[in-house]
Amino acid sequence: MDASSQAFEIRLKTNAQEIEALLDVLLSDDMREDEIARPETLRAAMHYAVLNGGKRLRPFLVVESVLLLGGDKQAALRVGAALECVHCYSLVHDDLPAMDDDKLRRGKPTAHIAFDEATAILAGDSLLTYAFDIIADDETRLPEQSKLALILALARAAGLGGMAGGQALDLAAEKDVPNEQGIVTLQAMKTGALIRFACEAGAIIAGASAGDRKRLRAFGEKIGLAFQLADDLLDVTSDAATMGKATGKDTQRGKGTLVSFHGIDWAEAELRRHVEDAKTLLAVYGDAAATLAAAAHFVAARRS
Repeated sequence: MDASSQAFEIRLKTNAQEIEALLDVLLSDDMREDEIARPETLRAAMHYAVLNGGKRLRPFLVVESVLLLGGDKQAALRVGAALECVHCYSLVHDDLPAMDDDKLRRGKPTAHIAFDEATAILAGDSLLTYAFDIIADDETRLPEQSKLALILALARAAGLGGMAGGQALDLAAEKDVPNEQGIVTLQAMKTGALIRFACEAGAIIAGASAGDRKRLRAFGEKIGLAFQLADDLLDVTSDAATMGKATGKDTQRGKGTLVSFHGIDWAEAELRRHVEDAKTLLAVYGDAAATLAAAAHFVAARRS
């Protein structure tokens, strides 16, 4: 690993530690104003689902986008924590027997295995709701208009027209394989929407211009495409021990992916193209965007 890659890995790890420390507080047994109680089993399941490892890429993108544009890091950490709650809720629900029916997540038993199915469902519901609580709370020190913009953007990214809708399309794809454009749409919703939000959120938090917001949003879209292509490649080329979850499932279920349509060589070339396109979008910021550019490379080169 060269010096720049090592520096990036350290920065990613440091941000993950900051996010996890904040999430540990947010998911403690300390009640917030107007909460009546925090049922221990449910709270423990939420804590387990969120604080069970992971690189915390999405919060990292929020923080680095904010730092690029001169915004407040503490506000970015709280929005990043909210985003991680949404992401982890989606993993809990994706793993359920009615969905992907997985027993491992990040090398550990999935939430419905560690607890039970009903608790896992409620933990996911609660994490989704809590995300908007975190953004709206007075401790997130942002103008009200910025909070509203973040809540709207996150709701759109997570809901019917975003991640949840993408999951519905993914389930449908097990019975009726979509064409190539259908796969692109599915993946942009299921995986890309939250990554796009992570980058766009940085511009919202920083109070940046409409141009900056559009540019960071486009950057997020590009690395979202790269992330999914890398994921599809890993599903074909990696193993469960490395990934911490089952692999080869798309092939077993007959799901179409861009890798299955075009092959590994094409997918690897397309992955490199998305990274270069993402870096081109950041060129206007010069060296200040080096960390975000490195994040694009990281997404493409990851092995788990």
